[in-house]
Amino acid sequence: MIDFERLEREKEMLREKFLSAKPFPHIAIDDFLKEGCAERLYETASLPKKENKINDPLFSKNRFQFPQFEGFSEDYKKLQEDVLSDKFSELISYITNEEVFFDNGFHGGGLHIGAKNCHLDMHADFNYHPKHENWFRNLNLLLYLNKDWKKEYGGSLKLEDARTGEKTEVEPLMNRLAIMHCRSYTLHGYDTTHFPEGKYRTSVAIYAYSHHDEIKDKPRTTIWVSKDNAFKKVLAKLWLPAVAIKKKLLG
Repeated sequence: MIDFERLEREKEMLREKFLSAKPFPHIAIDDFLKEGCAERLYETASLPKKENKINDPLFSKNRFQFPQFEGFSEDYKKLQEDVLSDKFSELISYITNEEVFFDNGFHGGGLHIGAKNCHLDMHADFNYHPKHENWFRNLNLLLYLNKDWKKEYGGSLKLEDARTGEKTEVEPLMNRLAIMHCRSYTLHGYDTTHFPEGKYRTSVAIYAYSHHDEIKDKPRTTIWVSKDNAFKKVLAKLWLPAVAIKKKLLG
């Protein structure tokens, strides 16, 4: 599925582009999968299902998650095998200059479907895997599967450095892989989409981790940032301490 030969040929250029990107290290790699593969994944992707809806009425809307996506088709199974291979982790480690491996349980990841008027507020992701305390979440990889996407549909990946306020955007185009650092300041999200009936914002989210023998940062959940909505702005500030209390009381 993954075009390893082409990525190997271009890995020096991709590394330079990733490390020099602003506002923080990131890259968009077009034609990531071999010809025809992305189209087959698009055609066999699951439609939104009630039981897979992400229960977050505050900071996102109409988003669905399928961590166990390998059963959708033989192509999804092959994609998972490629992603979890040593070859892929070595390649991504070289491009990003980070020693990483991938979560075979796809916690929080897998196939993501955004239905009508979906959105995801700006945020910085949790920093340690909730089931492996020494797994530091180092990179986000997002493989977009949006056939015939148009800019007016919205849904571009917004990136912002919380330290400087510098911003950029990455369009979620078909067969494009976005890679970005995952840090407390690497804010990202997308605005409300506006697309025709029956069309969805589709991606496969893959998270890369690094082993930390010593915990360098205090483990935390997602940091939400809301600048335009006063109510959500207050909730975002209360979110981290509220989750910390819940974890202490309930686990």
